[in-house]
Amino acid sequence: MLYIYTLVLSFLIVYVLIPPLGKLAFRLDFVDKPREDVERKIHRNPIPLTASYAIFIGFFTSYLLFTREFTWETGALFLGGILLLAIGTVDDWFKTKGKDFPALPKLIVQVSAAILVFFSGIAFSGFVNPFNGEYVLLPTWLQFILTILWIFGVTTVINFSDGLDGLAGGLAAISAGTLFVVALSKGQTSSAMLSMTLIGVTLAYLRYNKPPARVFMGDAGATFLGFILAVIALDGAFKQATVLSLFIPVLALGVPIFDNLFVVIKRFLQGKSIYQADASQVHYRLLRAGMNHKQAVMFLYLISTCLGLSSIILLLLQG
Repeated sequence: MLYIYTLVLSFLIVYVLIPPLGKLAFRLDFVDKPREDVERKIHRNPIPLTASYAIFIGFFTSYLLFTREFTWETGALFLGGILLLAIGTVDDWFKTKGKDFPALPKLIVQVSAAILVFFSGIAFSGFVNPFNGEYVLLPTWLQFILTILWIFGVTTVINFSDGLDGLAGGLAAISAGTLFVVALSKGQTSSAMLSMTLIGVTLAYLRYNKPPARVFMGDAGATFLGFILAVIALDGAFKQATVLSLFIPVLALGVPIFDNLFVVIKRFLQGKSIYQADASQVHYRLLRAGMNHKQAVMFLYLISTCLGLSSIILLLLQG
């Protein structure tokens, strides 16, 4: 029942906080303004960028209230979330002025948040050898590199996916639902609670972000969701994983991971910064192919759900 309670409370907190924060955004001019000269800016009215704060408050209030887990791991999650919220807010503020925030400070802060998580004890430590059933413990330096790359990568790809109303929030909810099933099957209550709390905040956000959106979470919210999803996978799906089951969290986050790997490789080959915003993600390509907004979002929801189910089937095969 605790899972249901945290889902309901996290949903209600975000649902109640978003409207007043939206009004505050208009008073502060903290809104995403439409720009006809930019293909990515498909909205036609100013949209508040304050949903991230409701998501952050709803997430940690619900999780801490029902788990009472005031541990190093939870502290790292909280501090990492604060760091991402802060740098994301600065980035979003620049965007409200039609400017681009430099990539390097974002990179430093995102890596710093990942380092906090690693030193709190949450890490990709190894895998089970499929031939002899023994656990292969990776050297500490490799654990560090793989953990940082995973957290930074998932944080980045969820942020890159935030291009259409309802898309990033919906993909995060589907991924969190998949990771909840994985954690529940492995008896990992902490990861299951994190997943269910994330589902609650994303569903509430989607009530306001579904097409046509009335609020955005901006870079601050999208990077926060990606950060939490990455940590859930590390603390759950990757624990005691076999070589084959390492693909479970990758499939659970399949749509943003596979799409943005393509985008990053393409930008790299073109000599562009991976942070340089453009309209090369799959959702923009679907729009150019003739789909309308809702069709593109629902299509990607379907693909994400299929990949999530595939990861659950893989989990069952491992069992």
